[in-house]
Amino acid sequence: MESFFTFLTRRTQDISSLLCVGLDPHPSDLPEPTAQAARDFCLRLIEATLPYAAAYKPNAAFFEMYGPEGWAVLKEVNETIRSASFATGSRAPIILDAKRGDIASTAQAYAQSAFEALGADCITLSPYLGKDSIDPFLTNHEKGVFLLCKTSNPGASDLQDLTVTEDGGPKTDSVSRPPSPVYLHVAHLAQTWNEKNNVGLVVGATQPESLARVRAAAPELWFLAPGVGAQGGDLDAALRAGLRRDGLGMLIPVSRALSRADNPRNAARDLRDEMVHAQYTRRTTPAGKPRSTDHPTPPPTALADALLDIGCVKFGEFTLKSGIQSPIYIDLRRLVADPKVLALVAEAFLPILNKLQFDHLAGLPYAAMPIATAISLRGGWPMIYPRKEVKAYGTKAEIEGVYQPGQRAVVIDDLISTGGSKFEGVEKLTAAGLLVSDVVVLIDRSSNKAAGELAARGLTLHAVFTLPELLDYWERTGKVEAEKIVATREFLLNVAG
Repeated sequence: MESFFTFLTRRTQDISSLLCVGLDPHPSDLPEPTAQAARDFCLRLIEATLPYAAAYKPNAAFFEMYGPEGWAVLKEVNETIRSASFATGSRAPIILDAKRGDIASTAQAYAQSAFEALGADCITLSPYLGKDSIDPFLTNHEKGVFLLCKTSNPGASDLQDLTVTEDGGPKTDSVSRPPSPVYLHVAHLAQTWNEKNNVGLVVGATQPESLARVRAAAPELWFLAPGVGAQGGDLDAALRAGLRRDGLGMLIPVSRALSRADNPRNAARDLRDEMVHAQYTRRTTPAGKPRSTDHPTPPPTALADALLDIGCVKFGEFTLKSGIQSPIYIDLRRLVADPKVLALVAEAFLPILNKLQFDHLAGLPYAAMPIATAISLRGGWPMIYPRKEVKAYGTKAEIEGVYQPGQRAVVIDDLISTGGSKFEGVEKLTAAGLLVSDVVVLIDRSSNKAAGELAARGLTLHAVFTLPELLDYWERTGKVEAEKIVATREFLLNVAG
């Protein structure tokens, strides 16, 4: 049987929706505060929103308050979701919003209650008690959990924004990280706990900046992102910050904005349509296509636009250093002229770097040095760089910065056309006793040629963008005239041939 998030992915694709309908029968929204009124409220909302709901999220508290009768109603509501959606040919997952958090036999009992007695497919949990409090819910890969990570309530920062370090504590993986807020530590833990593809995170949609940081820390996980609607979260900003590269990876729970709408069906449809529009601004990865890069988060479209706006990428007629005439010219040295775009560049590297093992960033002179500096400031990693010309005075150092032989460096550069262009810098680093296995660039314009050349030397290439991806994006959005795109593709094909 499929894992929970495979099941959820299939549902979102079946109905083209990321909308999660919250079932919160608050007493103030009911004609009378009874379990029966809560039942009727939920069944009406299910019927109205079924064509547009990727999932449903009943809030356990609004049923438990009515005692045994409320518990029975919650089970009936879940059964209705299951049967009604199954009848359409695509069953909607049920996410029980209970925020449980306990250990040992108590956690096991909560899991049995949610998954067996109530028939839920997934549950929200607090990770505060550690992994042993989560394990009973993860035994069956068909059942999932969303762990509270960065929540949308006003008091969330009391604990979630506190800074933690790994000093004196166990490493969650082999990657050395700078001090970070608690919520990012939770995200890193969730990555390591997701062995059965059934762990996700609750990340509020009201703070896109935090949402983007969690996405960088957990590039593959699904997020449950509350806060859109009555809490005032910006849907478009949240989706831009949190969607994965494949346009998936987020569920947007909405309750009051639907239940209190004059026409809940139309409100659900409109929300679904907004989400679909945001998804289509993200690049998708063709199935089975081999890639030299690995970046499962959405390519930063704002950065792709900015590269054109500030003249880092130009189309026309240019003579390259080799003497070849080219219809495209890429000059990433211009990034230093725009600090905001340089910050976008640094942010775009994070999803890749967070997955690699290293002690230092190694910026190659000269174009990559401001990029590596920006990444260092953003991610908290120390930076070194190999000198292009060795000093004839002082220490006569070939490598600037503080490092120890045996430490690991990841090479940062702006662009790659051939693998040979990186070997000189790598050789200087390895001659100093540093270990190098990864090269990360902003743009790979080599049509996979460079990846093969690097691989032959034991190096793995990663890129934020490939040039074909950028051309596809600019063509689809109309940012560059079609004839210029065609001419550039033909040029790249001829050069590769």
